[in-house]
Amino acid sequence: MKLGIIRCTQTEDCCPGTTDFRVLVANGGAFQGVSEPIELVGFTNCGGCPGKRAVLRARLLVERGADAIAFASCIGQGTPIGYPCPFFQKMLEAIKKDLPENVRVFEYTH
Repeated sequence: MKLGIIRCTQTEDCCPGTTDFRVLVANGGAFQGVSEPIELVGFTNCGGCPGKRAVLRARLLVERGADAIAFASCIGQGTPIGYPCPFFQKMLEAIKKDLPENVRVFEYTH
């Protein structure tokens, strides 16, 4: 699987993505059921609130080879700051609607 991760712009200052990368390598978190090797093809942010640019960034990750997109846990679950993105559901729906059906979408990483 070739994976692109979209993270929250607001948490970039306090989270370098270390746990996202760790669970990816260990096939943990959202990736527990993935039996094939996972290759990270990109790690980008949502583009800032209200997340309208997330669709374009997901599309770009797919153009660069991703066949799966994951939202980093900072978006849907609010880690590490305890504040989930209020625009998460809209971003999720828009990305699922925009991308081809064969692109797998993960709602979190860890």
